[in-house]
Amino acid sequence: MTSAIIVAAGRGSRMGFDKLLASLGGAPVLLRTLRAFQACPDIDEIILVASEDREEVVRRLADDGELTKLKAIVPGGAERHLSVWAGLQAVGAAAEFVAVHDGARPLIHPLQISRCLERARETGAAASARPVGETLKRAEPSGRVYGEVDRRDLWIMETPQIFARPLLEAAYEVVRRDDVAVTDEVSAMGLIGRDVWLVENPTPNPKITWPPDLALAERLLPPD
Repeated sequence: MTSAIIVAAGRGSRMGFDKLLASLGGAPVLLRTLRAFQACPDIDEIILVASEDREEVVRRLADDGELTKLKAIVPGGAERHLSVWAGLQAVGAAAEFVAVHDGARPLIHPLQISRCLERARETGAAASARPVGETLKRAEPSGRVYGEVDRRDLWIMETPQIFARPLLEAAYEVVRRDDVAVTDEVSAMGLIGRDVWLVENPTPNPKITWPPDLALAERLLPPD
């Protein structure tokens, strides 16, 4: 059994409005994210971590979206890692693998979710990512360039990030014990010395953070 934790507790202050409820091709961003996991045959249950003041709206979206895999909506914490921990507490007892995904990545394809899960079953830990394709420079605060960054072996991290449940729980026990504000689960795995394998994503999977990201996502939406 595989459980998916969708992290959607952020306030989206950088957007100036609630990015998760913003319309993307006629449907809220968060609903598109949830539908991708609903459509993935390898996902058995969905745990949504959302801010308390967003719960009523989210439940209405869930009902309208026919999200039969949605098992629970739980309140999130002040930081992302606290929200993931809250989601872990709601995961079903039979879950052997847990996928963690940002609610603000609505273009994830169900096939990529399955690819990541397949790799996680082989290795215990896998994450969606894409290689860096642009030239990278180092610059001072003033903007003066003073060096280059070799982009070989560099990857841009995405979600989902999928793990054998005992590994993810062990990593987050350390996160909580040491009060480490990790920004993703791959970083949490580093705290317990576990390797993670990357799964290259062939389809766009941007995170909606700034207003231009929403416009870009509109252009990247696949045809219905």
